[in-house]
Amino acid sequence: MRFHFIGVGGSGMSAVARLVAARGVDVTGSDKRRSAYFAALEDAGVNVSQGHDATAVDGADVVVISTAVREANEELARARELGIEVWHRSRALAWALEGRRLISVAGSHGKTTTSAMTAHILHACGIDASYAVGARVFGVEGAVAGGYGGSAEIAVVEADESDGSFLNYDTEIAIVLNVEPDHLDFFGSFEAVEAAFVSFASAARVLIVCADDPGAARVADAVAGAGVRVVRYGVSPRPEGAGAADVVVGPRDVTWAERTMPLAVPVPGVHQRLNAAAAWCAAVEVGVEPEIAAQAVASFAGTGRRFELRGEVRGMRVIDDYAHHPTEVAAVLAAARAAGAERLVVLFQPALFSRTQALGEEFGRAMSIDNAAVILAPVYGDREDPIPGVTSQVIADALTPGQGSTVELADSLEDAAARAAASARPGDTVMTIGSGTVTQAASWILDAWSKADG
Repeated sequence: MRFHFIGVGGSGMSAVARLVAARGVDVTGSDKRRSAYFAALEDAGVNVSQGHDATAVDGADVVVISTAVREANEELARARELGIEVWHRSRALAWALEGRRLISVAGSHGKTTTSAMTAHILHACGIDASYAVGARVFGVEGAVAGGYGGSAEIAVVEADESDGSFLNYDTEIAIVLNVEPDHLDFFGSFEAVEAAFVSFASAARVLIVCADDPGAARVADAVAGAGVRVVRYGVSPRPEGAGAADVVVGPRDVTWAERTMPLAVPVPGVHQRLNAAAAWCAAVEVGVEPEIAAQAVASFAGTGRRFELRGEVRGMRVIDDYAHHPTEVAAVLAAARAAGAERLVVLFQPALFSRTQALGEEFGRAMSIDNAAVILAPVYGDREDPIPGVTSQVIADALTPGQGSTVELADSLEDAAARAAASARPGDTVMTIGSGTVTQAASWILDAWSKADG
């Protein structure tokens, strides 16, 4: 049996390919460009090739795609012509993990880090859980890209809501971190987004949910009476009642059932403490001792592109982050300040024209900060065609520079990287932010600084 993955070099697709391969079937894949995930699969012996070729699907039993693959793709068109089964990646992942107890992590933000934290806690506590996470998970031996096939009956899945595919999983423990307006190009309205989360949570046995997030709290209220046991967590005690937090997350500890234990979270930001609490709750739900699970959080090594330190030259450092929603951007900038960064150089690449159109003002507000050089790269369209009048100028127009701050519009990602490299001074932190190709800019900036030293 052979599965062929179109677009195998993406973070999510590479993880699924790894788990399908772990079931002992033949896996092939292609992508138009190489990536770190592509190379990791290649190094692991998976047969992947750069570029698309219609004949690559010949002989395949299943062709796997994501929403980003267009019908015009020659490999997909060939698969349709030959009558080969075409599966969305979520179906392939569900097939790969069939029979496992699923912990599915959903939310508008924080899914990758929380999924990785959950997997890390389980592994640190001796549970060899499988996982599919949209980034490399540092510190888990044997992991390839964001995928790992373990021997335990438990698996952790980053459940993507962007196209509704998180409804395809047979979830035992659902985590809902937050619910905000996003992916409106697919859902059409925020009400539809929220309804999808309710459907996702309703199918689980247990829902772990952030009581501090209004959208997530509404989801909890909707499913609490439908036979789903709800565990709420939050940063502060709430009045007793239906919406009260069961798990209280303090600055240095976590309290549950009148038991307080240290919770040392090695990644900065209040949002990361909440993410760690959600992961801790999931581990406790599957039987890990609460104190042992809390201790495991301290050794979390992080994930690729989530506040990832890419390098430092002459006292200037580059941190790369996948943030692509205004709330995420604001959180990662706040985390940088909390970590001691004074002056920031922020290189932001908006992803998707529809998101930029819908949330441009919110992006502008998120980056209206003091003591920062903000550089906006052109919109990364990915699967979308351009929308007339929707450019990074939409964000620039909504951005009010704070004290000591500037805003620039770049002509290309390369231009943005050059501007960021030139803007930085010793002691500065450069942030490359976005879900598109902006991660390449981190390397270009470090190279520019190194060449200047040479």
